[in-house]
Amino acid sequence: MSERSVLTLPDGVTLCAETWGPRDAKVTVVLLHGWCLSRRTWQHQITALTRATDPPRVIAFDARGHGRSGATRLGSATLGQLGDDLAEVLRQLAPEGPVVLAGHSMGGMTIMEYAHRHPGEFARRVAGLLFVSTTAEGTAHTMYGLPPRLAALMRAGETIGAGLLARSGAWRPHRALVPALRLPLRWLLFGDDYEDAALRLTLRTVGGTTLRSIGGFRNSIGEQQRIDTLARLGDVPAAVLVGDRDRLTPPPCAEGIAEALPGTELTVFPGAGHMLILERHAEVSAALAGIVGRVAAAKRRVTRARKPARVRDKAA
Repeated sequence: MSERSVLTLPDGVTLCAETWGPRDAKVTVVLLHGWCLSRRTWQHQITALTRATDPPRVIAFDARGHGRSGATRLGSATLGQLGDDLAEVLRQLAPEGPVVLAGHSMGGMTIMEYAHRHPGEFARRVAGLLFVSTTAEGTAHTMYGLPPRLAALMRAGETIGAGLLARSGAWRPHRALVPALRLPLRWLLFGDDYEDAALRLTLRTVGGTTLRSIGGFRNSIGEQQRIDTLARLGDVPAAVLVGDRDRLTPPPCAEGIAEALPGTELTVFPGAGHMLILERHAEVSAALAGIVGRVAAAKRRVTRARKPARVRDKAA
């Protein structure tokens, strides 16, 4: 069973969060979804983690302007604000113990912003990282699977369109057009092999995102540069996953992250697209469980190492 809660952020925006697992778990996993999506896209990983023999605590929440969370003002539709929101979620829902952060697409970029804007907190709290279909270099490598000239035209059109949508308000008139978006979104977001239920879920979440959020976050996502931030994180257990048919954050994006983070394991999935957490959910779940296991084992070693000192203190 899960527990839902509504968090109120310092600027008054509300976030819809959901938690699973014991409060005294050795590790807390926080799942961050992508642009125009919601926490529901992590459903397979949530199921896998909660069914583990020694389950972690799991937290998933809808970013501002997405899912069931409150609408965002246009000026707050930035990755930097999402990084601050993540810091607040941790303070309210996971104030103690080691944390594993897992981010898909915009969620991975949110993790990088948290590391950049709250380096002290990040160093104290974060014990493991999973980056899925994301980038630390904005749209530098985004070619949409097209030749360079066509990609440049598409990027320019997307930027102009995003500006118009950003000023269209916190409403969702495109929800009625979702069936017509099926083919273009399937091409943009999915690879060769996927379940129809995954596409339906993706279409519903896109349809449920406000126009302001669809357009408002685009500039921040396109401009982010956080390779230097990653390079300063040190030796954190981490994995980077990407599909070789990802048209939004292609393999060079994942390679840049892996090169910046020492000891990071990079996995490229043949035939998979951008929605890797749905397309290759078992493999993503296994990678996440592996990081959680490493963090839990490290905590056990630290606990054992401290026990003799406590015994000596009592004897004295």
